[in-house]
Amino acid sequence: MRKETKCVHGGVFGDEVTGAVSVPIYQVSTYRQEGVGRHKGYEYSRTGNPTRSALEQFIAELENGVRGFAFASGMAAISSVVMLFERGDHFIVGDDVYGGTFRVLSKVFTRFGIDVTYVDTSDVSRVKAAVKDHTKAVILETPSNPLLKVTDIAAVAEVTKEHDLLLVVDNTFLTPYWQQPLDLGADVVLHSATKYLGGHSDVVAGLVAVKDEDLGERLHFVQNSAGGILGPHDSWLLMRGMKTLALRMRQHEESARKLSQWLAARKDVQRVYYPGLSTHPGHDIASRQADGYGGMLSFDVGSGDRAERVLSRVKYFTLAESLGAVESLISVPARMTHASIPAERRAELGITDGLIRLSVGVEHVEDLMEDLDQALDG
Repeated sequence: MRKETKCVHGGVFGDEVTGAVSVPIYQVSTYRQEGVGRHKGYEYSRTGNPTRSALEQFIAELENGVRGFAFASGMAAISSVVMLFERGDHFIVGDDVYGGTFRVLSKVFTRFGIDVTYVDTSDVSRVKAAVKDHTKAVILETPSNPLLKVTDIAAVAEVTKEHDLLLVVDNTFLTPYWQQPLDLGADVVLHSATKYLGGHSDVVAGLVAVKDEDLGERLHFVQNSAGGILGPHDSWLLMRGMKTLALRMRQHEESARKLSQWLAARKDVQRVYYPGLSTHPGHDIASRQADGYGGMLSFDVGSGDRAERVLSRVKYFTLAESLGAVESLISVPARMTHASIPAERRAELGITDGLIRLSVGVEHVEDLMEDLDQALDG
């Protein structure tokens, strides 16, 4: 089954009882049992719900995994994955991860004895050098947020296999339509499904897929125990969004490529970050391990004051947190998504005050280009 067809027919298709084409919303908390321990597969909706189960099967199939899990947010998803580990375990984490990931690892899980080292995972030698006796996992994003660093998933997977570590890849930016980390050697793939998978700025959710049955059992235990599950209505909304994933991702990328080339040609833009540009570090790796480059790009306008002026003048780009929606969004990572990262650390990474991040929507690209043109000229 090709990806476009899988987006429509993957997972559970419709309802066998009524013939409904759409999976019903099972807005229910508990289920009648025929006898003690005798039920039809569902006991309590924290443990399992038919609507959520359909979504979980859907993401497992899209990512070529054996089992999927739906959580109340992307942060609930990654937090649940971290709960697979124990006090004293060590993680190697990408140094350009989403600010919320940095926050929960450095401010919450370190209090429970999790040790974290941040490295540039796009340099595999640094990943190797960071391995310690108590290292248990590597967690990375590729492309990363917001500098779009590209990590060679297969190369890092060789390191994790050599040292018997789990490889966790955040696939939010590219989605399973463009990139499938489990096929490249990852053990766990996760998404802030609030973004491209939902695609319409109307649901907050997190999804995880794993390629090992035992790992799936362990993660289900955490999901059921900690209880950060996605509700049935949000599960239904997410499935509805995912059915048009292929169409949206193609439009996002086509426009992002045109905008990145146009911005790169401007003398008043200091730098453009987009894996689809031949000048982008990691472009060759991105071309090899993914089928597309996605709809996210960042560019540096030189100063925080100028970035502020651009944000105040745009008409079709909405100033907002989040990304991956049909409408184009604009933000300044240093003051928004990555404000939780200390200023000195942001400076080391290259997340400057003048860095603007775009989530390119599905509007006509000429309108978006004209909008940025007048904002930059202003």
